[in-house]
Amino acid sequence: MLYVIIGEDTPGTLDQRMAARPAHVERLQVLQAEGRLILAGPCPAIDSPDPGPAGFSGSIIIAEFASLAAAQAWAGVDPYVAAGVYAKVTVKPFKKALPA
Repeated sequence: MLYVIIGEDTPGTLDQRMAARPAHVERLQVLQAEGRLILAGPCPAIDSPDPGPAGFSGSIIIAEFASLAAAQAWAGVDPYVAAGVYAKVTVKPFKKALPA
């Protein structure tokens, strides 16, 4: 089943985010290689594709996992969690409707 993972950044953690980004992206690339990643990306803190020093307010990942517990376990060990970037992580089942 698909799950949406919503990570909400702790304000002022852009430097920690950038330092942890390579390890974070590496985990996403594993999901992609396994054919389980639907989409992933950050949410700019301002209305700009390049927010510069304003940074990001969080990230969204939609991927396939065997269960909600598996998705929660995967999200719980994300490098952004370990680095203190994410203040909160929400994991919910997701049903893709469009595009078909």
